[in-house]
Amino acid sequence: MARWPAPGRCKRRLAAGCGQAAAARLQRRLTIHTLTVARRGAEQAAARLVLAADGLGPRALERWAAALGAPEAVAQGRGNLGTRMQRQLRRGFRAGAEAVVLIGTDLPGLEAADLAEAFHLLENQPLVLGPAADGGYWLIGLNRRGMALAGYRLMAGMPWGTATVLQRTCAAAAAAGLQPAWLAQRQDLDRPEDLRPWRR
Repeated sequence: MARWPAPGRCKRRLAAGCGQAAAARLQRRLTIHTLTVARRGAEQAAARLVLAADGLGPRALERWAAALGAPEAVAQGRGNLGTRMQRQLRRGFRAGAEAVVLIGTDLPGLEAADLAEAFHLLENQPLVLGPAADGGYWLIGLNRRGMALAGYRLMAGMPWGTATVLQRTCAAAAAAGLQPAWLAQRQDLDRPEDLRPWRR
């Protein structure tokens, strides 16, 4: 899931500290990195890669996806983050997927092996989460059983962008009888201070 990297329309928390133009440049680089890694991860997992984008019209999305080397692209559609994530989950399962994994484009440390491991775990576990250091998550994946039991509840009413997202997601999963499988914790990039580990 990606947002068109235009100044003032992406990475708003980051832009508050380093400026809109710099945040947009960083978003562009992160998106290219994510698509490059995701293509390798999709190959390793024999998965289908779909770019779900926000912030541009259908023709511009088609051109952007081609420039990024994304084999398929769809619009995220309207609504808050949870609504847009639910839409992508529904779209994936309706298209016949046995498991769907969602990631954003704000993870400099993303590796292809992370995605392959997520799909591997979903062969036996209904839910997989990649915890983020800020209290959220950088990856969520569900198989058909997980989607049927708790898919929408995991995102409904979530206080996105806060330090309680992961905790509340786990509580919603537990209420549905699901125990998540875990990936390694990663540091995503949302605020200027998150840039420190990546500066040379």
